Amino acid sequence: MATADTIAQKLKDALSPQHLAVEDVSHHHAGHAGWREGGGTHFTVTITATAFAGKSRVQQHRLVNTILADELAGDIHALELHLSS
Repeated sequence: MATADTIAQKLKDALSPQHLAVEDVSHHHAGHAGWREGGGTHFTVTITATAFAGKSRVQQHRLVNTILADELAGDIHALELHLSS
């Protein structure tokens, strides 16, 4: 399973989002730190989920980072998050 698919599935399972988009943007970072041939290093994630309601931006980001802890400890170099409730 591609990293983007793994990210999407874990976030769907944990947050039941109303909207979720995961985009591998590694190609925009070619030659930069953490970049690898073939992608899978830099992602943009956009989520709308009621699970974020009442949480600060920091709390929302921590929630996502906890869900994706294994992936963040592995090959992901950068994760850009756009979160809303």
